[in-house]
Order: sequence, then C-alpha cells, then structure tokens
Amino acid sequence: MHARFAPVRDCFHDLLATGRETGASLTIWYDGHPVVDLIGGSCTNAGSGAPTSDGAWRPDTLVNVYSVGKPVAALCLLMLVDRGRVDLDAPVTRYWPEFQTPATVRQVLSHTAGLPAFPVPRPATAIADWALLTGDLAAADPEWAPGSVAGEHAWTYGHLVGELVRRMDGRSVGRFLAEEIAGRWRLDLGFGLSEADQRRCADLRYGDPQWPTRVLGEPGSLRARAMGNPAGGQDLAVLNSPLWRGAEVPAVNLHATASGLARLYAGLLAGGVLDGVRLFSQELVAEATRVQYDGPDLLLDRQTRWTLGMQWEPDGSWGMGGLGGSSAWADPERGYTFAYATGRLAEHDRVDELVEALHSVL
Repeated sequence: MHARFAPVRDCFHDLLATGRETGASLTIWYDGHPVVDLIGGSCTNAGSGAPTSDGAWRPDTLVNVYSVGKPVAALCLLMLVDRGRVDLDAPVTRYWPEFQTPATVRQVLSHTAGLPAFPVPRPATAIADWALLTGDLAAADPEWAPGSVAGEHAWTYGHLVGELVRRMDGRSVGRFLAEEIAGRWRLDLGFGLSEADQRRCADLRYGDPQWPTRVLGEPGSLRARAMGNPAGGQDLAVLNSPLWRGAEVPAVNLHATASGLARLYAGLLAGGVLDGVRLFSQELVAEATRVQYDGPDLLLDRQTRWTLGMQWEPDGSWGMGGLGGSSAWADPERGYTFAYATGRLAEHDRVDELVEALHSVL
C-alpha cells in the first residue's frame, strides 16, 4: 500500500483494535489503480459447517452486503438496455405481460414504481421461491402513482429488476451477473451462491442485539412492511443459512468481497471499461449515474436523489450503502472508488471515519 494512504490503514486497524469492527474488507482504487486493499478480523461459517481453518477473514471471504447489491442487479438490466433489448421508457408490461402496475422500466430502476413492499405476508421459506414472490408483485396494486414519488424498494427491487432480466434474456439475474459481468470483469461477488462459494461466506453477527428491531422502525410502518416481509431478513438464523446464501434475493443478498465491489465501480468510473474489457457504453454509464429523481423518499424518510439503481450524493458521488454498514461507491470528483464489506451489523460510522481519513490525504 502507498504510504500516502497510511491514515486509512491506521483507521481500519483502529476499528478492529477497539472492537467496533470484528471482521471486514476494505478496498480503494484511486486514479484507476488499487491503492488500499485491507482485510482484518475473524469470521465463522456456521451455515456450511466449514469455518476458515484459523478463523481469520481472508481475501476471498464473501459476506452479505444487503442493499450494496441493488446497483449490481440494476446493471444486469441496464446491460440489456445498452444492447437495445429493453427500452427504459417502455411500460413493464411490454416485457412482463402479467404485471398490473402501470410503471415504466425507468421507474422500476429509480424506486418510483410504487411497489416498495411485497403485498402478501410470506414466511422465510418464500425467500427461495422466485415465482411466488414475482407473482405477488405482478398482481399487486401500487401504493402510489408510479413516477410521482420515491420509496426505496427495499426487498422488491431485485425481484422487479431480476424478473425483467429473466423475461428478456431467459437467465436468472444471478446467472446473468456471473456470466456477463462478474466473470468478464473478474469480480468476486454473486447472487445465489454455489455450495463451494457458500463455504467462503462469513457469518453475519449483531453489533448490538437491538439492531434488528431498530432497523425495522415502527411496527406497521412502510419501512417495517417493506423490510420485514418475507420474514427473516434481519434474523441471523436465516441470514447465515444455506437457504439465504443459495437463493437469489437481489435487492439484499449480494455476497461480495470489497475488492470485487471496488473493481466494479472502477470499471464504471472509467466509462464502462476495465482491464481493456468494455461491458457498458459511456452513454449508458452516464445515463445510469444521472439523477432521475430528486425529492422525498417515503421509506428512507428523507430527501434522496436516485439514479438508475444508485443514490447520488451532493458531492457528486454515486453508489449504495447497505443495512448493517457495508458500502460501495465511486467519487468522480476526487477520482476514487471505495468498498467496505463487513460482517458486523451496526451503523455506518465506521465507513464515515474511513472516508474522513481518505479525504484527508487526497
């Protein structure tokens, strides 16, 4: 690691030394090159019964990064847009005839389609039933007029985007990601893991036992309805199970390394090309990272700027944070991409401090 970035390394090590972090990876690219690549802490893997031999977090340790996966799912659909297979402003029904909501593809991608929660209460076992959950969404009435307001489509986003991919391509979004993006750009991340990849997963753990209750918010609220159905999305017994790791829940169950995420954003920041392999046109990347909606978000309960799959911040950066503290984004102004993948479910203060250290040396 370049000496210039030593304060970032020191901050990362301090998080581990003080117990505020128990296992994580951090990767930063600057000016088109990786400059920080750190791992630390421990991990277990109860789900596969195969913890790493010494319990240490490894360079290839995968962890569930929650909503950090939303832009990844979006890119699968955007690749079909780039190829002329899907029109952003076409109604979803053009590609998914059973779909009842009069939303466009663009509205689905920008969290304004009006379907932020699955309409039928389902148990945790439904996580593995793609047809059931997409059928629920197809038959649902929107909670607002599509395009009128945003509300993060917390769990539904990946099924809406993923079903459009499946309808137009024939492959599941997990297989499409593996074959069209992750494989070609050498990204260590995926939806619907194989048994071999499940053995590389770090178990999630609570930073605070009250975390699951706190993140759901008021019972009956839009947030609670959106994040609590199907059941189990904040339950360690579900999250660390083969059921969860093997299923495709693209809004919230991407399993990734920080290095895989930072590489992805490096390719986008370079206009759709990485290591000489172009996956997206510059025009597509520009459209995907442009603000599509600027206003209140009914689920997040704050002003939010949505691109086609990402949040756009006032400093011009674009990307996505995940429930529990993982995060990945690109900062075009400062010329870096940042990815943090953690197994300790807590707040985003760890990332805030790492970014403060990074910005101090840029």
